[in-house]
Amino acid sequence: MPTPWQKLTQLTLDFFTGGDPSPAPAAANPHTVPTAPTPQPPAAPPQAGFAHASANRHALLQGIPVSFRFERSRRKSIGFTVGPEGLVVRAPGWVPLREVDAAVQEKAAWILAKLQQMRERPTHPARPALAWAHGADLPYLGGTVRLCVVARGQTPESPEGVQLLPLSLPPDASAVQVREAAEAWFKKQARALFEARLQHFAPQLGVRYQRLSLSSARTRWGSARSDGHIRLNWRLIHLPLAQIDYVVVHELAHLRVMDHSPRFWDTVGEVMPDYRERRRQLQEGEL
Repeated sequence: MPTPWQKLTQLTLDFFTGGDPSPAPAAANPHTVPTAPTPQPPAAPPQAGFAHASANRHALLQGIPVSFRFERSRRKSIGFTVGPEGLVVRAPGWVPLREVDAAVQEKAAWILAKLQQMRERPTHPARPALAWAHGADLPYLGGTVRLCVVARGQTPESPEGVQLLPLSLPPDASAVQVREAAEAWFKKQARALFEARLQHFAPQLGVRYQRLSLSSARTRWGSARSDGHIRLNWRLIHLPLAQIDYVVVHELAHLRVMDHSPRFWDTVGEVMPDYRERRRQLQEGEL
């Protein structure tokens, strides 16, 4: 009989497992004449292992060494995340390490598949660092906006076809001051746009959100809680509106279905039939 944490973990991770169970092998027929065994191809060479950049725990999964980052958290169950750096396992404080290790072994097939997918994922050229200086073009809604530092009271002249981000700062303002002022402008635009898109899509999904917060997370675009609190990453303002809308609809759909089951994706598809393509474009982008 599974322990309570095993039941809870399975409920949490059903989305990750996928696939149908393998069929049971057929019973042997005692009257069948045995045949010579079919020659088998030579075994494939062992795959290289996987190691998280800040690993603090190790496992041997199906003969492949995997070093992962283990963290205690306020979760209610054991959670697994595979990102560019490798595997991260999080568990509540009351779960013993031996049960964490057992859960890792239980999810070995999924973990190895995701790690291999991440290893084979095409790499994208690093985005150049933003220049926080007068005249720099910064990403905004899939296009660009030109940073314009002007003295207080002055009105900058906008070149034809160029949108300006005017900042009233002293002429000797540092790059840090310029960045902070520019990010404040981006966050103001983000909040106004996100509120408008939430109000646009919520009635279509038949839900009501209670509060919007801006996030500065480096690894998550958004989140939703069952109490109607939605958090959206302000850096979404750099992306095209189609990708912003995907994140908005994704989080609103969680107010109806708090998991990633087929019913959840059906809910997203009700108002956004092309969500798969938008999701793909978002995954190929960078925070």
